[in-house]
Amino acid sequence: MHIDIISALPELLESPLSHSIMKRARAKGLLEVRVINLREYGLGRHAQIDDYQYGGGEGMVMMAEPLAACIDELMKSRSYDEVIYMTPDGQRLDQACANRLSLHGNLLIICGHYKGIDERIREVYVTREISIGDYVLSGGELPAAVLVDSIGRLLPGVLGDETSALMDSFQDRQLAPPVYTRPADFRGNLVPEILLSGNDKAISEWRQQEALRRTAERRPDLLEDGK
Repeated sequence: MHIDIISALPELLESPLSHSIMKRARAKGLLEVRVINLREYGLGRHAQIDDYQYGGGEGMVMMAEPLAACIDELMKSRSYDEVIYMTPDGQRLDQACANRLSLHGNLLIICGHYKGIDERIREVYVTREISIGDYVLSGGELPAAVLVDSIGRLLPGVLGDETSALMDSFQDRQLAPPVYTRPADFRGNLVPEILLSGNDKAISEWRQQEALRRTAERRPDLLEDGK
């Protein structure tokens, strides 16, 4: 998979994409991520990328011309399955969305800043708008990193255990069951005996029951939505 990210502050994406699972995915050649500095397409001597709003109001808006120039240049050499804009008023990112996006080959992500991007870019280029929650951040870089991580870990061969991602929370509209490791007795708190039994069938049934119990307690909306 190839992902291009357009950003006014590309340095914000360096660390999240250079460690742990994302580092492994890129090193294996399973995920290619390129961050494009929008200021390279800025206007004039000062590489301007933002301006005041028409109609007045607080906050600057990212200009259409630099974004369009950048996107047009990228599209000359690559066809994108989705052009994604990270925005608080977009579709809420969930596991199903990440699953669908992980099946694509090429994605382009636009990181907003200030009061957002000129609406005409959204109308002409953007095919999907995604939010990571009902709150506002300083820019789209951190949401973009979250999106890339949620997608990248699903790619075949990225995780050491191919079944690991399938057991994650939300994959079956359920939260993951409790997990334990050594020691079996931690300050008098014991690991459930069933996990020490070696009975794979019984362990699988216990995990399924615990996943349902935890989901019902903490996120009953997931079970209701799945009806």
